[in-house]
Amino acid sequence: MQRYEVVVIVRADLNEDDITALIERIQTIIIERKGVIAQVDKWGKRHLAYEIKKQRDGYYFLIDFSGDGSVVNEMERNFKIDDRVLKFMTVKKEGATTAEGIAQEAAAAEAKRAQARVDSNAGDTAEGKAVNSIEKAPREERLYIKKNNATEEASTKGE
Repeated sequence: MQRYEVVVIVRADLNEDDITALIERIQTIIIERKGVIAQVDKWGKRHLAYEIKKQRDGYYFLIDFSGDGSVVNEMERNFKIDDRVLKFMTVKKEGATTAEGIAQEAAAAEAKRAQARVDSNAGDTAEGKAVNSIEKAPREERLYIKKNNATEEASTKGE
């Protein structure tokens, strides 16, 4: 088995039920052919870079799965005959192909994202404390460059 990722663009004027039915049909194809679905991610409606089949907008979704070549062939055959599908692209990925391996990979990725969030918050906090300490300093301790126009005008008028 190999790991694959397919990105599909469907017509933007489809309602949510039609999109869900299309995704469920693809999931059924994958499961019937002994594939494992890792993730289904709905990206939503986006503006297309160029017009496809006279459509300016499309609804994007991604399916991450593992399976063999027959899964990909059947899925792509269904995409080609479905008028609602504007474009699709299947890419072979590196990574785990079993359900347990995919779950471990997802958990590791989530832990990495959580650690990155903690690290970025710690960095922001140190910077934020320095800025806040300057802003909260008493008024007389703050540095101001102030031009005294009134004294200059008075000294030039008296001459």
